Amino acid sequence: MTDSEEPMTGPEDDVQDQLPLKPVDLLVLMTLSRGTRHGYGIVTDIADQTEGRIRLVPGNLYAVLQRLEGIGLLTESARRPAPDLDDRRRRYYAITPFGRRVLAAEAERLRRLVGQAEALDII
Repeated sequence: MTDSEEPMTGPEDDVQDQLPLKPVDLLVLMTLSRGTRHGYGIVTDIADQTEGRIRLVPGNLYAVLQRLEGIGLLTESARRPAPDLDDRRRRYYAITPFGRRVLAAEAERLRRLVGQAEALDII
């Protein structure tokens, strides 16, 4: 590993052990891949991404966030907007480097699946 490479936080096998992701996990990680978000921001981003077909309620969202944090895919972020622009009760979340690797592996898995569907003239 060179000095410019990011150290791995877990072996590649650990990434594969997380697949396949649940659809809601994929949506949360995709949202966080664009930047740190608070819970309500995650809910609204997912509703926008899915054209309103998926609307998470706070209890379900926080259970998902807690589970994903427990396996190291995201973390609660200490970075916050200026106090006068934010409610201090909000909790902000960020994807971890391991979470990004899992998200990328899941995207590749889905790409292969779509390729198979195309090869079979399903789509």
